Amino acid sequence: MLTLADSSVGSVIQAGGKKIVLAGNPNVGKSVIFNALTGLYEDVSNYSGTTLDMACGRYGDDVIIDTPGVYGLSALNKEEEIARDIILSADVLVNVVNAVHLGQNLFFTLQLIDMGLPVVVVLNMMDEAEREGLKIDVSLLGKLLGVPIVTSVAVHDTGIDELKKMIYHARPGNISPLLLERIEGTGLATGRDEALLVLEGDPEICRRCGVKPGTEREDIYRSRREQADQIAECVIKETKVSESFASRLGRWMILPITGFPLLALALWAIYELVGVFLAQNIVDFTENFMKGYYEPAIQGLVGGLFSSGSVINSLLVGHYGLLTLAITYMFGLLLPLVLGIFFVLSILEDTGYLPRIAALVDRALVGIGLNGQAIIPLILGFGCVTMALITTRLLGSERERRIAIIILALAVPCSAQMAIVVAVLAGLGISYMMLYILIMFSFAVCAGALFNRLLPGMSSPLMIELPPLRVPVLRNVFSKTWKRTLEFVKEAFPLFAAGTLFLGILEVTGLLQGLRNFLTPITVSWLHLPADMADVFIMGTIRKEFGAAAILSLHMHALQTFVAVATLSLTVPCIASAIIIFKERGWREGLAIWVAVFALAFLVGGILTRMLEAFGPLGILQMPASSAVVMLCAAIFVALTKIPIKKPGAITTIPK
Repeated sequence: MLTLADSSVGSVIQAGGKKIVLAGNPNVGKSVIFNALTGLYEDVSNYSGTTLDMACGRYGDDVIIDTPGVYGLSALNKEEEIARDIILSADVLVNVVNAVHLGQNLFFTLQLIDMGLPVVVVLNMMDEAEREGLKIDVSLLGKLLGVPIVTSVAVHDTGIDELKKMIYHARPGNISPLLLERIEGTGLATGRDEALLVLEGDPEICRRCGVKPGTEREDIYRSRREQADQIAECVIKETKVSESFASRLGRWMILPITGFPLLALALWAIYELVGVFLAQNIVDFTENFMKGYYEPAIQGLVGGLFSSGSVINSLLVGHYGLLTLAITYMFGLLLPLVLGIFFVLSILEDTGYLPRIAALVDRALVGIGLNGQAIIPLILGFGCVTMALITTRLLGSERERRIAIIILALAVPCSAQMAIVVAVLAGLGISYMMLYILIMFSFAVCAGALFNRLLPGMSSPLMIELPPLRVPVLRNVFSKTWKRTLEFVKEAFPLFAAGTLFLGILEVTGLLQGLRNFLTPITVSWLHLPADMADVFIMGTIRKEFGAAAILSLHMHALQTFVAVATLSLTVPCIASAIIIFKERGWREGLAIWVAVFALAFLVGGILTRMLEAFGPLGILQMPASSAVVMLCAAIFVALTKIPIKKPGAITTIPK
């Protein structure tokens, strides 16, 4: 598969070839049709926002491009901007429509037709429409729209052969004479497509044309919505069918009284698979294999080339060795977890459950500046924070991405870390475990609430389509899991290797010891912990579970152990996650987040130490009293976030 910038697409089209663009709402099956036409594999998902890049594949002498799923070309978000620019350059538009939601999808279809572009409509998911008791008069629909119509069930390749023939019979459809008159009245020398977008007030197109944005969007949209509803009413005939179990289950999943218990059951199953089976069993096997067989072999090989005391030997196979630490923990520890996470995510997407989770928790997440879509990176964070940071890309605004990254960096422990934390706290008693959960939850909520008040703007409204619940196609699940895992390894491993090499250089130059000495006043004087805790925090920057596991080797009182675990958990997850933060937010903002999270973690650790020491001898936790203090502090912190703050430049745009 080729993922190309729009400006470079022309270079892969042969002379006389056409640019064929697939366009449609989210979850209509565009990617399945793209795969069928090009023979390539692209993500097949039931969650909006999964196709953010432009997938490009050859089709004879032509090129087919799969655009992000959008509901219109209003330029309200990144996906619509990308889709708009690709569609404006298309020679042929293949508009994929979900037959089950024909009336809703026709709004976008009519906008494409109004732009005057050659269009062929693919009426996909006809089998699901029949199961829902919907009969569609395809011939009448084609006459009303004025474009060719192809019916299909893309997942079973039904209708693909007919589509291949009809692509080259695409033509402009019927446009309202009144709208055509308004478009021609603009007097623009551009095509009908850009003139329409100028009328609708698209700021970028208006800038390109050198004119002021039009003010007729609301009127045009209202008329188009009415036309779509009228066409749907004319061509759809509903027959009574008994409600299927899948339909009832889908409805139960979004009702709070049944949805949250079902979500708890799903999260328990995910935890058992990823957090227990993979993180504790499979990872134990792979990590022991790497340390027991791979590392001795590579150390012997490198030792035969470079003496054990040499700088090169230390950098390659030393304590922070590029060929030992980086390889072992990328492929022995992280790879099984990433495979499991992507496998679970693929199943949630292809069954249609993921958007229902988003709809269920949307109201709760609005209070911390996010919408229901953010549940995806937050859930993934409990498996792998590095991967969760990458998936914040699907959120609708920079503001939401920033808040989600801060919450993930501060208060979401990954599954590998949680396994070690549970092992450390298990010997301290249930009181410490409950207090740990309370602290982490409080900081996640408070951080989100605070930045929700401080950052300009508001959380964007959740606009997703709830697809039918389906049994996932295992071929799609496995293909998607493998593809995503490979992409993750290609992106994360170089960053992880670079970070490991950097720490190795610090060690051989003696700077690492200087860093330990620098941290000693913080660990001893402020946190009341042994001086060796400096090593734990340094190890925690590489992999958080490394640092958590090292706590077990230190001889500390129970309260010291708890403070060490809590402080370490509040720091930035690991060096791979830190580098991803830099990559996603830029070095300036990434460094600010990194420093702020570390400073806050040490500040909270010191305050927590003094709070707990005040309620009894060192090592004895008075649960009711200390919990009351923590809850009081959390309540004060939340109350502070409610202080009215004037946010300059805060503008909220709500789609019509």
